[in-house]
Amino acid sequence: MTEHVQAATTEPLFNPLSPDFIRDPYPHYERLRTTDPVHLNAHGAFVTSRHAETSLVLRDRRFGKDFVGRQIRRYGPRAMEEPVFRSMSHWMLQQDPPDHTRLRGLVVKAFTARRVEDMRPRIQEVVDQTLDAVIGNGHMDMIEDFAFRLPVTIICDMLGIPEEHREVFHKSSRYGGRLLDPVPLTPDEIKQANAGTMTAQMYFQQLFELRRRTPGDDLITQLLQAEEAGSKLTNEELTANIILLFGAGHETTVNLIGNGLLALHRNPDQLALLQSDPSLTTNAIEELLRYDSSVQMTGRVTLEDIEDLGGRRIPKGETVLCLLGSANRDPAVYPDRPDRLDITRSNVRPLSFGGGIHFCLGAQLARIEAEIAIATLLRRLPELKLDNAENPQWRPTFVLRGLKELPASW
Repeated sequence: MTEHVQAATTEPLFNPLSPDFIRDPYPHYERLRTTDPVHLNAHGAFVTSRHAETSLVLRDRRFGKDFVGRQIRRYGPRAMEEPVFRSMSHWMLQQDPPDHTRLRGLVVKAFTARRVEDMRPRIQEVVDQTLDAVIGNGHMDMIEDFAFRLPVTIICDMLGIPEEHREVFHKSSRYGGRLLDPVPLTPDEIKQANAGTMTAQMYFQQLFELRRRTPGDDLITQLLQAEEAGSKLTNEELTANIILLFGAGHETTVNLIGNGLLALHRNPDQLALLQSDPSLTTNAIEELLRYDSSVQMTGRVTLEDIEDLGGRRIPKGETVLCLLGSANRDPAVYPDRPDRLDITRSNVRPLSFGGGIHFCLGAQLARIEAEIAIATLLRRLPELKLDNAENPQWRPTFVLRGLKELPASW
């Protein structure tokens, strides 16, 4: 007994890249919420695990991004010489006002509720074509052959990436997840990320030239032509934000569909309920977002001294990491067995898409893609079974939580 207590106390409360944490972070979150809800981690960042503090940090203007300052503190004074960090510094996701306001204002028109709703028939078409291609085989990898195809195709449609270039995007490895993790990158990881960034930059530069010569009805053309209060995107901003939109436009939705299907198959009563009553699909997607979020964490920096955050004083310039996955299971907000999947749960408002000025632009698109993908799969392949629902292979990243593969047969 004493040995067990000793082991538990020496193990860090927040060790997000440990295999045990990646396999199932939720017991670790519960320990954080109950013992140290605003935890100072090994890298000197404050970690919020309860819903109250997490929600406040996302929405309170005393917390911002300060991306450049954060990278310099983490990697040293020459951090911004690395192509990957220089590119990320132009992402609207990493910007504070007024630059954030300007960049988001240029992109937001592509994601209006009307435009996204109008995409439903195309999303349905892609899902059906994807299933048509594999249905005769009797088996597939639910990630590579199903969940991945839909959002990549839709974001390629939106950006105007030509059909003949898309197979490269389908095949390209999803390397970007580590960039967002709260554990510093190794020199090798930085080198790999730089190479990926520079390849993407070269490709999009060529595509911009093509779109300048032959404009299309797509987001890249709109951004090249954009004039918002006299403010265009610089070439570097344009490239960086297209890379961001491509990554954000598929990574999180792949994981939402994959994590959602795994959760349903691990809870056969909920799967049966959804199959018998497809009208529950919209609410089921909200519950799946809450239950196992594809984005587990987002970060902010204190822009001034914070006198009291969950009982802690936090000086200006400190990093605060918000555990969205933990907040989504906080019993203070979800008192009825928050660790249980319940697709009929009422008042589900997950923090999975963030909050405040950085609330995910593509939230509604991701919801609709997941809704159509999961509903169509359950309707067309009702006999589908996962080959290994008990011990699936998770990707070795923490912030973007998703599966390497999910083999299934029918």
